[in-house]
Amino acid sequence: MQQRGGWKGCITAEPCDRVMTAGKCSPKTLPLTLNAVYDSILMFPTDTGRPVNRPNRSHPEIPNVPMLALERRAAAGLAAIFSTRMLGLFMVLPVLALYAHDLPGATPLLVGLAIGAYGLTQALFQIPLGLLSDRIGRKPVIYGGLVLFLIGSLVAALADSIQWVIIGRALQGSGAIAAAIIALTADLTRDEVRTKGMAAIGISVALSFAAALVLGPPLTGLIGISGLFWLTALLALGGMLLLAAVVPDPEQSKVHRDAQPVLDQLAGVVRDPTLIRLDLAIFMLHLTMVSLFVVLPLSLREAGLPVTEHWMLYLPAVLVAILAMVPFIVLAERGGRVRSVLIGSVAVLALSMLGFYLFNQTLWLVGVLLAVVFTIFNLLEAVLPSLVSKAAPAGTKGTAMGVFSSSQFVGAFLGGLLGGLAHEQFGVASVYLVGMLTALLWLRLVWTLPIPENLSRHVIALGASGATLDVSSLERRLLEIPGVKEVVIALDEGVAYLKVDSRQTDWARLQTFSAANA
Repeated sequence: MQQRGGWKGCITAEPCDRVMTAGKCSPKTLPLTLNAVYDSILMFPTDTGRPVNRPNRSHPEIPNVPMLALERRAAAGLAAIFSTRMLGLFMVLPVLALYAHDLPGATPLLVGLAIGAYGLTQALFQIPLGLLSDRIGRKPVIYGGLVLFLIGSLVAALADSIQWVIIGRALQGSGAIAAAIIALTADLTRDEVRTKGMAAIGISVALSFAAALVLGPPLTGLIGISGLFWLTALLALGGMLLLAAVVPDPEQSKVHRDAQPVLDQLAGVVRDPTLIRLDLAIFMLHLTMVSLFVVLPLSLREAGLPVTEHWMLYLPAVLVAILAMVPFIVLAERGGRVRSVLIGSVAVLALSMLGFYLFNQTLWLVGVLLAVVFTIFNLLEAVLPSLVSKAAPAGTKGTAMGVFSSSQFVGAFLGGLLGGLAHEQFGVASVYLVGMLTALLWLRLVWTLPIPENLSRHVIALGASGATLDVSSLERRLLEIPGVKEVVIALDEGVAYLKVDSRQTDWARLQTFSAANA
């Protein structure tokens, strides 16, 4: 369970997860964010539904299972709800620093806090609300989160001081519904097509982030920053209408360990040294990016670019970044150069932040630097979640991704706070040095990061007889299949979670096993 909100409207990368039911293998749930685009680059399915990068030629042909009409409706509705919330959160990102300074009581520190306040409450409530949705249902939690988002938007729209804007932004973040939306998507889609539902959400988030950067400045010129928050409130109402009119009710809700956090797994996940390093990595990435937007709009205005034209710089930078990241993803995943790509990306990020410090009044250079930073951001948003998925033990991906996602929002909060503090104490340019120093600290972390073994995740449905199976015997039989490295049996879900080496896996034997237990 995860939200890539914030800066996560970008792309996560991981090996194609697969589900086996009744002897058929099909894509399994991928983490939310840019996985959809990433998979289209590296793992696009052939006409048989099998990713072209599977090295095992003996893997039998697999039908590409289409989504049912009800599944398409659910995926479209949930993607729309998710993206409208993200659009509302981030339309103010490129403009809030410009207008908040005019509010009574505003200081650079408080303006930075207003920018990042959503991250703190998002991090605090994301996992608890996901767990609550297991108890009281998905839709009540989503409605409640949208109501909080609506209230926060109204508070910010009516704010007559910077303190009320901070409170409004914190309330917006407290409506952390990503976990419940992902869980509801899992409830409303079959295993065979679930990745398509997640892909729809991932693409919508990516598009909403780009749209926020482009739409925020000109809309603020037309309706003001208060009007932008009123528009955000309308988006929250639209999300509620979509939930009521478009998204169907699930026949049953159950825990999906590879899609959402499980409470009794948290202790093990937060003690895992590799996962901790990856959580710190995403924390530092979002700290750097949010601190950048504490002062970048101010620098653009000082450089002579009118506020309503800032989108002309953001749009080409975002488009270039989406294209430019592709070869580096290929190099990392297909070329096996993950460590080199990580080290190079963080080093270039540090140099880019130094470039902002030195040349923030030269518009064409700022545009180039933005394209570079957005490329690195999208690239790392792809590679880091992929590494989390590979590092997490079988059956714990949802919990690992939940902690990972919470870490990114803590980073967003501290990015706003530290950026505002540096601005207040040392001036605008010093905030870029905060980003540079963060990247340099991060470089040391990346240099010694253990790269997880390249294993993919699979799920085998145990069928109606699952509850009567002998768990130890089943685990032993699965581990005897060549290529199967880890097995976790979840009798309450009726599935077995596997981590396998795709290059060694005896797919025919695994599918025969699946069919025999369906």
